Amino acid sequence: MELEGCVAIVTGGSRGIGAAIAHELAAAGARVVVTYRSDAKSAEAVAEAIGGVAIQGDVASTEDCERVVAEAKELGDLAILVNNAGVTADGLAMRIKDDQWDRVMNVNAGGAFRMSRAVLPILSRRRDGVIVNIASVTALRGNIGQANYSASKGAVIAMTRTMAKEMARRNVRVNAVAPGFIETDMTADLSDAAMEYALSQIPMKRLGKASEIAPIVRFLAGPGGTYITGQTFVVDGGLYT
Repeated sequence: MELEGCVAIVTGGSRGIGAAIAHELAAAGARVVVTYRSDAKSAEAVAEAIGGVAIQGDVASTEDCERVVAEAKELGDLAILVNNAGVTADGLAMRIKDDQWDRVMNVNAGGAFRMSRAVLPILSRRRDGVIVNIASVTALRGNIGQANYSASKGAVIAMTRTMAKEMARRNVRVNAVAPGFIETDMTADLSDAAMEYALSQIPMKRLGKASEIAPIVRFLAGPGGTYITGQTFVVDGGLYT
C-alpha cells in the first residue's frame, strides 16, 4: 500500500490502459479519480470497482482540466497525475485533414499539457509529486498512417523532458511510458492485414496487455521511482529494439 493516503488522477481511465492503471494505483492504496469525456457508464463502473471517483472532463478544454484538478484536490492529498487520455484519426500524411491533425494534437499533446499545467502548482507547493505521461512507441519509430498520432506522442515525450527539468528542484518527477501495440479498443479496429503486419514486427509475436503497462506506472509513482525523472520507458515486446 505504498500510495496510501494519496489522490491520483488518471485521465481517460474508463477503459483499456487507463482502466488498468486506475486499478493498479488503487491496489497500491491511492484514491483514484477516473476522468472521462463521454462514457460515464464505463468510468463509473471502474471507479466503483476500485473505490474511486469518476469525474467528467474533456482534456481539450482548459476549463474542464482546471475543474477536474480542483475537484480531485478536494478529495485529499493530490500527488499523482497520469495523462492517459488520447485519440487517433489515422490516414496517410497526404490525406490527413486539418481537423484530424488538430484534434489529435489538441487531445494527446494539448490535453497532457493542460492537465499538467493545472496540477503542477499543487505538486510544487507539496514539494513532492509524480506525473506519468502515456506516450507511444510510434513516437520513437514512426508508424505508417499515423503522422498526427506519432507527432502528438513525440510532443508528449519532449514535454516530459522539459517539465522534468523545470520541476526537479521541487521534487516533482515527470516521466513517460511508451507502450507498443496493446490489446485495446484502438487495436481491436485493426484489419486482419494490419494486425498480421504488426505481429510480424514484434519480436515477442503478440500484442501486449493493458495489465502489462500499469505496473510500471505504479513503480514510477511509488517509492521505487523517487530518483527517476525525465525518462521514457518503452513497453513493447521488443518492437523498438
